Amino acid sequence: MFATYLPLLLTYLSYLGSGIALLLVFSVLYAKVTPLDELKLIREGCTAAALSYGGALIGFSLTLASSAWHVNMLHYFLIWGALAMLVQILVHIVLSRCIKGLAQALIENNIAVGAFSGSVSLAVGIINAGSLS
Repeated sequence: MFATYLPLLLTYLSYLGSGIALLLVFSVLYAKVTPLDELKLIREGCTAAALSYGGALIGFSLTLASSAWHVNMLHYFLIWGALAMLVQILVHIVLSRCIKGLAQALIENNIAVGAFSGSVSLAVGIINAGSLS
């Protein structure tokens, strides 16, 4: 009986492991692209940075979830994950050009700016995830 479920378990673990690895890579790349240390700010209790960073992570994760749901091959899942990374990083770059002083506003714990930044990342992530269906 266990042998029947082994391929499914291995597939599940492959997608789960790959998804977590992609999320970690995204986190590192996103931190490198942004001019501030979000994790340091979050550890210091900066709500604005947490909202902004959290929105980007959730937006990225939604695309991963949609890709895992709709794509039947692991290598396609990885490709869509890489594209989702690019999209979320581009969102941050565009947003930082549209909102002058975005980084400073996050450092100063401007919750409105953090919430808006996270919401834009989340909204684009939802659109990106829906585009995979």
